[in-house]
Amino acid sequence: MRRQDWAALAMVALLAVPAAAKDAAPVLNRCPASLGTLAVVDGDTQGWAKFGLGSPRPLIAALAAESGCFTSHDPASGTPATFLMSVIAGSQEEIDKGIDMAKGVAAEALVRSGALARVPGVGGMMGLFGGLGGKKKTVAAGIRVINPANGLALASGSGTAQSSSLTLGGMAGVAAGVAQAGYAGKDGQMLTDAFIKAFNAVVAQSAALQATAQPVAASAPAAALVAVDTAMRATPALDGAVVRSLRAGTSLRPTGKRDGKFVELADSFGTSGWVNVEDLK
Repeated sequence: MRRQDWAALAMVALLAVPAAAKDAAPVLNRCPASLGTLAVVDGDTQGWAKFGLGSPRPLIAALAAESGCFTSHDPASGTPATFLMSVIAGSQEEIDKGIDMAKGVAAEALVRSGALARVPGVGGMMGLFGGLGGKKKTVAAGIRVINPANGLALASGSGTAQSSSLTLGGMAGVAAGVAQAGYAGKDGQMLTDAFIKAFNAVVAQSAALQATAQPVAASAPAAALVAVDTAMRATPALDGAVVRSLRAGTSLRPTGKRDGKFVELADSFGTSGWVNVEDLK
């Protein structure tokens, strides 16, 4: 079975879990081979701070290694990471808003790859990546996978947890990541549960990652579309001097340079500067 077929079937299995099973201990999805190197960054919605917790990056790195789906990027290698993973946490409404822009790109990539067409009924399941209803208080986490070369969102996933009965049996690497992140307490366990579910949702879209990332890397960078009103800055920092204002819908050309959460883009007049990838579609 080809990897794209495997990914589509995994997507079906993930999304077809009955509602009653949502509170069960999560099982980490695994990959037959690494999809590429991964750099993890904190997104703008850092809800973990509300619980007195630090960044989940050690946890996410552990999930990537334990699953076998990604290889940790080594900055000293001199080569850019294949994927940039932006992690966020907060209320379900915040998470839905934070990852909403990535859904369309992921769906289109799956259709182009042919993975959805080969599995009857999967197309209609894409809607399940939206908000999870219910009045019970939840902890929510979200993950966006971004092409660091041009800021394009490749895939996204979200997860929620309503209890702290987290079991990590057989996942020694993840347990070590939980300890390193300081997530051993009740709130940390709930957030870990939510991030595992979000990570699984992203892994289920491995066909989208392959179909979208590889052609971009092999050809001229695709245009980057500005998602919200923002600014082009002189340096790759939120407080960098503003080069020009950008309106939602503006099309820009990636130069190929990146720095953390920022990519360098140029407009049709030759003006270039740095834009936060969170502000791009």
